[in-house]
Amino acid sequence: MSSPGAIAFQIGPIVIRWYGILMATSIVVGLWLGYRQAKREGLPADDIVSVGQWAILAGLVGARVYEVVFNWDYYGRYPSKIVAVWEGGLAMHGGLIVGPLVGVWLARRWNVPILRGLDVTAPPMVLGQAIGRWGNFFNEEAFGRPTDLPWKLYISPEHRPLGYAQYEFFHPTFLYESLWDLAVFLMLIGWLRPRLRGRPGSLFFAYIGLYSIGRFAIEALRLDSFWLGSFRVPQLASVVGMLVAVVGMAWTNRRSASPVTG
Repeated sequence: MSSPGAIAFQIGPIVIRWYGILMATSIVVGLWLGYRQAKREGLPADDIVSVGQWAILAGLVGARVYEVVFNWDYYGRYPSKIVAVWEGGLAMHGGLIVGPLVGVWLARRWNVPILRGLDVTAPPMVLGQAIGRWGNFFNEEAFGRPTDLPWKLYISPEHRPLGYAQYEFFHPTFLYESLWDLAVFLMLIGWLRPRLRGRPGSLFFAYIGLYSIGRFAIEALRLDSFWLGSFRVPQLASVVGMLVAVVGMAWTNRRSASPVTG
């Protein structure tokens, strides 16, 4: 369930929220980095950015639909909140499913190199996630179990889940994921990119796998997980992500032996 969202500033009737600022920043930074890397690799940068823009839009829609479906108890009672994305409430796994699928479909239609394009977009995507996660901080959401650790996060009473009103400090799981995403970004550009050169698509699948490992671990601490029976849906999705990464890496490695790469 999303909260109204912390206001950064207001100009007359126009309200600008921190969540929206951080989401916009993550998108702009991601597209800029993707454009620069595509130029560096001699790829059609303008076309890749165009595909990326539509993929981002589709990913945002997918993230919102995922959030609404698994929180239907709330959104079914307040249907006007379904479109209130500026208040938060974007489920990353929904975006990771829909965004790349739409991107691949458009790249195929527009004759944009698919696998190399995915490799270009993987580091900007995870860096954008690292930035965007800070929207959860301002909204006081996506936090974990109560804790007394030195880096504990204070949550105001109105944002504490039912049954946790007596606790003041919680695990800042948004921070854990932001730091993990930043670490994945650095691994992709500093260590894996040079080693996976010549294997188109491998960097993208490495991103999917690394992100999924971190998300699986961090999700165990969160209090707002979606549940399917006795299983956390984000952890199930992370397991699927790890399997996709393993299969994808094996496929791209085998494909790299072929003289034709995409």
